[in-house]
Formats: sequence, structure tokens, C-alpha cells
Amino acid sequence: MQSSKIPSLRIGDLEINPPIIQGGMGVRISKANLAAAVANEGCVGTVSTVGLGRFEDYPGSEFVRVNEEALRLELRKAKSMTDGIIGVNVMVALSNYANLAATAADEGVDIISSGAGLPLDLPRFVEGKATKLIPIVSSARALNIISRKWKGKYNKAPDAVVVEGTMAGGHLGFSYNELQNGTAPTLDEIISDVVKAANSFDPPVPVIAAGGIFDGQDIARVLKLGASGVQMATRFVCTNECDVNESFKQAYLNARKEDITIVKSPVGMPGRVLDSEFVQKIKRGETVPFNCAYKCLKFCNPKTAPFCIAKVLVNAAEGNLDEAFVFSGVNAYRCTEIVPVKQLISQLTEETAYYLSKDAE
Repeated sequence: MQSSKIPSLRIGDLEINPPIIQGGMGVRISKANLAAAVANEGCVGTVSTVGLGRFEDYPGSEFVRVNEEALRLELRKAKSMTDGIIGVNVMVALSNYANLAATAADEGVDIISSGAGLPLDLPRFVEGKATKLIPIVSSARALNIISRKWKGKYNKAPDAVVVEGTMAGGHLGFSYNELQNGTAPTLDEIISDVVKAANSFDPPVPVIAAGGIFDGQDIARVLKLGASGVQMATRFVCTNECDVNESFKQAYLNARKEDITIVKSPVGMPGRVLDSEFVQKIKRGETVPFNCAYKCLKFCNPKTAPFCIAKVLVNAAEGNLDEAFVFSGVNAYRCTEIVPVKQLISQLTEETAYYLSKDAE
């Protein structure tokens, strides 16, 4: 639903209006159905690459192949459902990161976004291709490190940057103590620093705000701070088209504000989840022994990890919530109904236009 009252997000030759990127959610939460539905409304639909294939049903030696084939199928399915903009999200922390990035580029995706680490070598996978590259950072310092590396080694600048604050769901680019103590900078503070850095580039790089963006008032606020668009994930879970099990969506609808908590993850980052008996078990220091045949994370040591993060996220996607983490942003409790993507984006567009015009009065 394009609105002339809202500025478009322009990433190279791509025009996005309303200026919303649907964030990538793994494992198996944001797939082709959701991405295509979002893209059909003029926004960016994102497929999360992590754990797309049912690797748990195969020997460990098949891990890379199974996920590569699943990614190709998912992207081709998405493209068959839309002429809009399709992106993928690839976590730097994945052991098959290079394979997934190369596969996405080979399939001709419009955008690759990458975080959970610094994507220092991402440009090498898209040389000669039109795919846009968007690093996900939590500070201006991280953006500058990435930019210097890309410029020096690949003569390439980011096409845009996502700045993700502390209120996001899933794995977060802040320390556990910062999140628990409330000492991390706010998203609004980080936006100001990143916009300043991004505007120093030639040409300037558009900044996309993420983490806690829930409604049109939030979108208008960050646009006023200098962001060119937003990335939203949590809000898209409670849509008809989201690919995850219905019990996962229901967990959002049942959540209370006090149910949203932080856990430590074998990824090496804290994660925001909905509280449960399983979460409390992990917080008490109890372990879930496992044998790992996959080594899906670069830095996970199965001998010392208290649980298998891949397994608990697969459980979540499949609806086995008794042995799972349900990742969520801080505003998951504000989701009260499951709606079509078209209705959600229409509502966000109307709200954003209203608050932008109100601010202009």
C-alpha cells in the first residue's frame, strides 16, 4: 500500500514504500509465504536462512546440502508468489554462512542482510551481481569497522544499514549484563550516532531502525530522528501468512509484559524469549545434554554448551513449546490478534502518515 504521505526507503535502485523491511526470523519462522505477502504490499519480505532444511532428519554430513537446497526452494517459491522485493537474512555466526550467502546471491535475491557478528567478507559473495548488502549493527563503531573493511578489500560500501537496539527479539548485539542492568544505549541514541556516521559516506547510506518498532507512531518517531526506514519482525509473527506453527503465534497472544525475558545462548549472545518452564530450567543452570552431528554454529562447543540452540528453535517452529525458546521482541505482549499481512501494513501505513502529519503541524 504505497502512500505519498510517507517518504520511500531507497536502497540503490530499489524503492520501498511504506519503508518497512520484515525482519528475518529463524528457525523456520519467516519463510516464503510471509516474505511474499510482505513484498506484495511494497515492503521488503525476508526469508531467514538459518535451519530452513529439516537437517535434523539427516546425517550431520548432509547439514550444508540440506539447508542449501531448502533455501533455493524457499526463494524460488517466494519469487513465484510476488514480483516484489525479496531479501534473505544470514547470520554470521552460522558455520554454513558462506554457503548460504553464496546460494542467496546465486538465486538473485534483491537484498542480503547479515548480523549476529560482523559480516566483514559479505561482498565477496555478490561480486558482479545486483544484490544489495545490508549489515546489521548495534553501534556506529561496528558500521565504521565494516565499511573500512569493505572499502579496502572490495571497494564496496553498504547499500544500507540496519541499526538494531536492545528491544529486539532473538539474539542481541549487547552484553547480558547491559540488558539486565538497563545500561545499554537506547535505540534512539544509537540511531543518532549511526545516522551521523552513515551521512559521512559518499553517497550517504540509508539507516533502517530496528528493535521495538511496533506501530506507526514508532515508525514516525525514528523517521524524524533521521532513519530512512524500519525493520520489524515481532509484529509479523501474528499474521495469517507467517509460516510458523500456530501454537507459536498463540504464545504471543497469551504473553504478558512480565513474560518477556533474557537468556544466554550458545551463539555467544544473549537472546530475548518468552518465559516458560523450559526457560526457567535453563536459567537455573540445568542442562539438556545432546550429541551434535552438525556443528551449525562457528563458536558453539557441544561438549560445554548447556543445550542445543538449534534443537530448541526447531522445537519452537514445530510447536513443541515445552522444550523450546519462543524468541520475541519486547512488545510481543501487545499482539492481540492474528491478521492478514495486507491489513497489518495498511494499518501501519495509516498510523505512520497520521503521526508524521501530526508532527508537521
